[in-house]
Amino acid sequence: MEGAQYNPRTVEEVFKDFKGRRAALIKALTTDVEEFYQQCDPGKENLCLYGFPSEQWEVNLPAEEVPPELPEPVLGINFARDGMQEKDWISLVAVHSDSWLIAVAFYFGARFGFDKADRKRLSNMIHDLPTIFEVVTGTAKKERARSSGANHSGSKSKSAYKGRASDSRGKYTRELPEKEEDEELDEEDEEENGETLCGACGENSAADDFWICCDLCLRWFHGSCVKITPARAEHIKQYKCPSCNNKRARTGN
Repeated sequence: MEGAQYNPRTVEEVFKDFKGRRAALIKALTTDVEEFYQQCDPGKENLCLYGFPSEQWEVNLPAEEVPPELPEPVLGINFARDGMQEKDWISLVAVHSDSWLIAVAFYFGARFGFDKADRKRLSNMIHDLPTIFEVVTGTAKKERARSSGANHSGSKSKSAYKGRASDSRGKYTRELPEKEEDEELDEEDEEENGETLCGACGENSAADDFWICCDLCLRWFHGSCVKITPARAEHIKQYKCPSCNNKRARTGN
């Protein structure tokens, strides 16, 4: 296994390892969800979802050695695939993936003797990021940020983004609104600008990044994460993210 050959020894290295594995798992459950779904054939043996520091993922059998070099992901995710709604199955895999990431991170912390201060610092760094479950389901802070954006009296509606054909950053680009004079809106604006997260990578970025919103699930995505450029977005009448595209394709078969 790739992870067995990689042994981060500092808090920063463990956190970098965590972020790489997390990005891989988010990719499997969002932008690559169709491929992930197909690989989790219930007719196969017990399968696990692995994320690697290189941000690559794979569905494979568990390690043969006992005990394994690293904590193992939950076993048999493929068996439940056809026994429940797809979104519920993906959410379940996300929850188990979150648990596995924590186990791996604190395995490294214990193995290399992190003291109380280092463990607390690592925990704070990890919990500053949304969980995979939150990214996949669009819940918690992300949901509140989207709701506040929909109710904002400024230019935050999606129709406003579509109308910006001459904007050099594209018609779906997220922009930070001008500073509100009304202090009562400051907290709402801060939450909106700081907590709107990409549905693919689960992170926020600078205000001038190109973003696009799915017309079906209403989640926002970095254009680079879903391979949509500003020029291409100008010709899209209704954008559907990879997850929604895949769901509609399977429903139609």
